[in-house]
Amino acid sequence: MQEMFSSITANMNSFSYFCNMDSTRLHKVSRLLQKDLGDIFQREASIYTPGSMVTVTKVNVTKDLAIAKVYLSIFATSDKIKMFENIKLHSREIRYKLGQKIGKQVRVIPELHFFIDDSLDYIENIEKLLDND
Repeated sequence: MQEMFSSITANMNSFSYFCNMDSTRLHKVSRLLQKDLGDIFQREASIYTPGSMVTVTKVNVTKDLAIAKVYLSIFATSDKIKMFENIKLHSREIRYKLGQKIGKQVRVIPELHFFIDDSLDYIENIEKLLDND
């Protein structure tokens, strides 16, 4: 009975080791995507978002590395929705440029799903509300 218990414990420890390794890999890929997408938006800003500035605030990658949820903050423009739609229209081109940058580091270039990160607007709104009191 003791041998069986120690065998199960050993299997559980190796399972948690693989889970931690998996999340570390996901975290590294997320950071890599965030950095390289930021570079792409910085260099190609005039094509995708003329007259505005885009920052990649966060990237979440699925466990199979097939899909990346990319959160963007769009500044210095009055029409964020139009700029965001323009980015979504060019998502295949952005993915291609990303593939050229990271193609040697990952096997599959993830499909990019873009979202607007409005957390800074939310914080600014809270600060305005607190200043008015």
